[in-house]
Formats: sequence, structure tokens, C-alpha cells
Amino acid sequence: MVTLKQIAEELGISVATVSKALKEYSDVSKRTRVLVRETAHRLNYKPNSFAVNLRTKESKTIGIIIPEIVHHFFSSVIKGIVSQAEKKGYLVIMLQSNESYDLEKKQLDLLISKRVDGILISLANATGNFDHIKNVISQDIPLVMFDKIAKVVNCSKVIIDDRKAAYMATQYLINIGCKKIAHFRGPLLPQNSIDRFLGYKQALLDNNITYDSSLVYINECSDKSFEEGKKNAKQLLKDHKDVDGIFINTDLVAIGAMTLFLEKGIKIPEQINIVGFSNWFMSSVISPSLTTVDQPGFKMGKKAFKILYKEMMTKKKNKNFDYKQVVLDTELVIRDSTNN
Repeated sequence: MVTLKQIAEELGISVATVSKALKEYSDVSKRTRVLVRETAHRLNYKPNSFAVNLRTKESKTIGIIIPEIVHHFFSSVIKGIVSQAEKKGYLVIMLQSNESYDLEKKQLDLLISKRVDGILISLANATGNFDHIKNVISQDIPLVMFDKIAKVVNCSKVIIDDRKAAYMATQYLINIGCKKIAHFRGPLLPQNSIDRFLGYKQALLDNNITYDSSLVYINECSDKSFEEGKKNAKQLLKDHKDVDGIFINTDLVAIGAMTLFLEKGIKIPEQINIVGFSNWFMSSVISPSLTTVDQPGFKMGKKAFKILYKEMMTKKKNKNFDYKQVVLDTELVIRDSTNN
């Protein structure tokens, strides 16, 4: 690698002058500054980032850990994060936990070893112990949770009101005349899966509809969401032929369920109404198009980075940072899978 010393020898000036010229110090003449920049460019000089990091105590990198990169919602979150990180000159290290608690722990250790300036994380479905998260916070490393969070961990969070959104979706099914409503929920552990189930259940109770646990089906494998939707739809037809509405935890599961129903000759929405969650791109292009809860992924990513950046800057000044919880709005996007 080309060094400052090589540039100095090339121009016959001191290393200190080269360093000052590259930093645009005013006590170096404009002619010298231009000459140094041109020589550095010609020799393909790259600053020693490790040395800069040691001096500034910044790596200018942040880490993101998400359960799935290919998921439409998380890809939208990433775009939102990167759009803001680039403006502030930060590189982003993206890691995928594959919904694994053990992998999530290893990835956090990796980010710490890389001395990232801050971490953004959405927890894996399998994460039930949060000591590894608390350990990061105890080291005074800025950390913001988004989407899948732990309520017992004291840090900043950016979320939606999953319970309210699920209540809204279920209430809509009731409003259009559904009498027997099933729920395809996520695994038992993640907080957002719990809250969506509770929202569904509360909407039934508030409308004097008896809650029936046999109408709740669990999607166990997030990496096989489409297949899980088909499997649970098939089982639903065996168990409850008279179901006229389903609130489904994610759009990909909903699309799997719709595919099975259409294969069996069941008309949507004439015989069964379906509401999904996320507003994935495919939801608008399948036939019939899917009514779903719009989850603002891009906005969530932007907000999560802005909070993280503020915490990083505050702690850089050795000041205390007050943790924030931001709850973003959702809306129901009504399409053809329900009787509008």
C-alpha cells in the first residue's frame, strides 16, 4: 500500500505537510494541497482506516442483524437504513441470523470485535434469552432494536403497534360480515407474533365472538412460509369447513393459503375472506390481490438509523442518552381477497 512517506518522497516535502495537505489545512498553500491530492490519486493512495479509527475512536461502520435478508419487509428496512447511513458516511455490515439464537449471539460478538460504532437488530424467532443483548448495552455500545424486540431490554426501539394492527385487520373481517375467523399466527416466541395473536383475540371478544383455540394455527418454519400457509390451509379445510375469514400473520403465508384454496376450487373472497400482514410486493400482483396491513419497513429503517446515530453522537461526547421508543403507524390496504 502507498504510504504518506512515499508521497512525501515523490514530491520532496515532509510527511507532515502531506498529511496536512490531504486534510485541507489552511497553513499549507493551495498549490501544494492540489499537488499532494493529484499525486495521491495517481499513486492510488488509500488512508489507513485502522490508524484513523484508533485516532478518532470511530470505525464509521454500523452493524445490522436481521432474521432474513430476502424477506420483503426486511429488505425495505435495510434500504431505509442504508439511505441514511450513506448520508452520514457510514458503511453498513449486514448479517442474517436465520432465526437462530446461537448464530445471533455469534454475530453480535463479531460486530463487537469489528469495533462497529453501533448496532441495529431485529431478534430471531428462537431468541428467548437476552443476556447477549444486555451485554452489548453494558459495554456502552449504542444499540437499537426494531420490529422484533424484547420488552424487558432497556434500549431504544422502533416498532409498530402489532396488537392494534391485528385488531384492525380482524375488526375489518367482522365488519364485512365474517362470523367464524381463523388466525394463522407466527411461532410462539417472538413478541410481534404474540401481539398479533392478542389483537386478533381481543377483536373477537369485543364483538361477542367466542374465542376458539382450534381456529389458531401456528406457522413454525419462517423459511418455509409459503409451504406453511398451504399446509395450514389444508388442515383448516379438514377441521372447519365453515370458516369465512382468516387473519394471517404474514403475506407469504397468506399467499400460500390462497394458493391451496384456489387449487381446491374455493372462491376468494366469495367463500373465504383473507387478510395478510406486511404489504409485500407480491400481495398486489397475485390474483386475487391480497388485502393486508401495510408495515412501513423503509420508514422504520430510516428512523432506526437516525436514533442510533443520535445515540452514537451523544455518547461520543460522553453524555447520557435517553432511550426512545418510536411506534410507527400502520394502515389496512384493502384489495380483492376480501368482500369490500
